[in-house]
Amino acid sequence: MANLKDLKNRIKSVKSTQKITSAMKMVAAAKLRRAQENAEASRPYSTRMSAIINSLASKASPETAPALLAGTGQDNRVLLIVVSADRGLCGGFNGSIIRATRRQVEMLKADGKTVDLLMVGRKAKDALQREFADIIVDSKEGVQGTSVSFADIDTISDAIIDRLENGQLDRCQIIFNRFVSAISQEVTIDTLVPVTIDEEAEAGAENEGKAPYEYEPDEASVLTDLLPRNLSTQIYAAILESSASELAARMTAMDNATRNAGDLIDRLTMVYNRTRQAAITTELIEIISGAEAL
Repeated sequence: MANLKDLKNRIKSVKSTQKITSAMKMVAAAKLRRAQENAEASRPYSTRMSAIINSLASKASPETAPALLAGTGQDNRVLLIVVSADRGLCGGFNGSIIRATRRQVEMLKADGKTVDLLMVGRKAKDALQREFADIIVDSKEGVQGTSVSFADIDTISDAIIDRLENGQLDRCQIIFNRFVSAISQEVTIDTLVPVTIDEEAEAGAENEGKAPYEYEPDEASVLTDLLPRNLSTQIYAAILESSASELAARMTAMDNATRNAGDLIDRLTMVYNRTRQAAITTELIEIISGAEAL
């Protein structure tokens, strides 16, 4: 049985840890509101951008369509953009992304595809570095949080476009956690290149009798200019979703850690009181026994 000093030191240590986890929970909760607002505000813009691209793409010729829209015509090289956190202590947030990446890589390789990884965030890169070091082509850190810069996103989209033009990718997908609520995040895999055309949605819009758009100078020119912006917009929206999910997962994890620390303090305090009472009882017995011996 531990002595009283050891129990007292452990209780003190757990109380210090509880203060840290409680502070981290409050910081994450304060940042979460802004991150959630940013993620939710980006959804209408990215959705509308996708609708415009969908409308233009349905009228584009497959022979003259840009590579960002129609792809290269092949499906041999796949680039996966993996969005994780730069820091830990956020529950299963990073672990879910790492597991989804492993499954996706194994599935693509089983289909005979050549897979490359572009890592956004340090935790997934550190976890997958030993296993997939030969296919990690680039990594980005510090592009997440409550103040995500669109200029940082442009560097990622430019890297994708360069690899597409150099024949180093045929398809590009992004893996990230989509924010659902403060206690729920959903691992999502979206295809960025080629653009997914929703023919049913376009047909439904035409059946509803909506007025057609007129584009100037022409539809092909507008589509060529919009595609790189659409790529950056979709990546930007995914990183905003991931940032909100990270803060929500961290808030939940720190709340659970604070509660567990409180339960551990209660159990240790009970053991401490029992041990102290046993020590007092032993001393009293020794004193009484000594007095009777006299």
